[in-house]
Amino acid sequence: MAHSTSQHRHDASDGIIRPRPVKPGNPAVLRAQGEDGGLKTNGGLIKLESPASGLSSGRSTPLPPDAPPSALSISSARKQVRAQQKHRLFPSIDYAARVSHFDPKSDYRDFRGFFVLFWIGLAIMVITTMLRNIKDTGVPFRFGVWALLIERVWQLALTDAAMVLSTSLSLPLHKIFRNSKGWLKWASGGMAVQSIYQACWLVLWVNWPFIYGWTWTAQVFFTLHTIIFLMKMHSYAFYNGHLSTTEHRLSALDNPESASTAAAVRYPRSSTNLNKLDPSKEKKAHKDEEEALSELREDLAIELTSPLGQVTYPQNLTWSNYADYILVPTLCYELEYPRTERTQYLELFWKTLAVFGCIFLLTITSEEFIVPVLHDASIRLNSISSTSETLLIMSETISLLLFPFMVTFLLIFLVIFEYVLGAFAEITCFADRHFYSDWWNSCDWLEFSREWNIPVHHFLRRHVYGASRPYLSRNMSMVVTFLLSALGHELVLGCITKKVRG
Repeated sequence: MAHSTSQHRHDASDGIIRPRPVKPGNPAVLRAQGEDGGLKTNGGLIKLESPASGLSSGRSTPLPPDAPPSALSISSARKQVRAQQKHRLFPSIDYAARVSHFDPKSDYRDFRGFFVLFWIGLAIMVITTMLRNIKDTGVPFRFGVWALLIERVWQLALTDAAMVLSTSLSLPLHKIFRNSKGWLKWASGGMAVQSIYQACWLVLWVNWPFIYGWTWTAQVFFTLHTIIFLMKMHSYAFYNGHLSTTEHRLSALDNPESASTAAAVRYPRSSTNLNKLDPSKEKKAHKDEEEALSELREDLAIELTSPLGQVTYPQNLTWSNYADYILVPTLCYELEYPRTERTQYLELFWKTLAVFGCIFLLTITSEEFIVPVLHDASIRLNSISSTSETLLIMSETISLLLFPFMVTFLLIFLVIFEYVLGAFAEITCFADRHFYSDWWNSCDWLEFSREWNIPVHHFLRRHVYGASRPYLSRNMSMVVTFLLSALGHELVLGCITKKVRG
């Protein structure tokens, strides 16, 4: 089964990379490329012309002969970027057209039987619970947890919409930074202004549920959503800020006598092991001044062009682009993403139905197998004083909660990473459905942390680990990354317990 990857591949003409039964070396960075180097997008294989051919791709307007060198560099970069994958200045994410592991078109078809068996088991649980409730109370379901979920739901919805809309201030702020000639330039004071805004924004919205006394379920949902949009806003602002600095530097090279001609510092792509870079391979050979200047212009121009070669900064600075980024299921901003040809409305309907079905199953699991156990344990613990009996009750309670908690974890995983993100991917025609990898095959916690939540892993690798790597050692960058991740988890747990753990 592992001797030939071609045996597991569907027709390559659909341009979709499917999760494979044989785990690749690093599935998070699988590229959508054909054997001839073409890039697979929107269901087809784009044939790329040679960088040296000089022929027009048919997508760009011819430049006048007297165009400045910066414009010529950008035009050349749009043609070349589709033919070669260079190290970019900013850590990048390799997006490709991929389906999820549980998609019917996935090559993990042998695992689908266990997936169906899981749903059959849950159906048996629901039927058994209904019959028991009818026997005991005369009604099939209890609605205590459901009442907790819908309390102040409209206030939650309106507040959540206001929180999302407030992130859009990053776009006009960035335009101010880009057009500034003084201290508000991104590299001068713009980064500090954006960071202060993000900090104030986070403090406001994290405290909002506590001010209005929301239930813990509403607080957890809103806090998670706030953290998600903080990451999206940070990625949008800091990546575009980097591009604005790159654009200013490229424009300055039109007059190279007064501009910096220092070589561009290159970060590795996400597909490169950061600790295995060979510095000798990154050193430029000794060239004359004119050739070095031309290569520097090319490096900077490629940085301003999307990996798919269709969009160049600042063409992306529009409200429609920002609205699209808010909706696409990713935390890392890029100038362009791989797209499907159209929205499959039947698939969107089934995923939406599955979201509400999972929420229904979560309420049943909590109502029947979690809340009664906790309530009974609370009564018993209040009526005894012996340490041995206390430990016995706590051990029994934990053992009774292990299975329903496991079911709850699996349902939450499915509703978020398979159905909610999948539904938004269908709405936006976002082609890369690789929101998780086969974390159930993980051999250690580090591997699990990388593979069960691919969007957050990409964000931490790009904007925390990758951004701090030029200034810190590898070990210190990892410490900073895990510390920031721990603080995010601590914030969510604080909303549940109303206290900070030691």
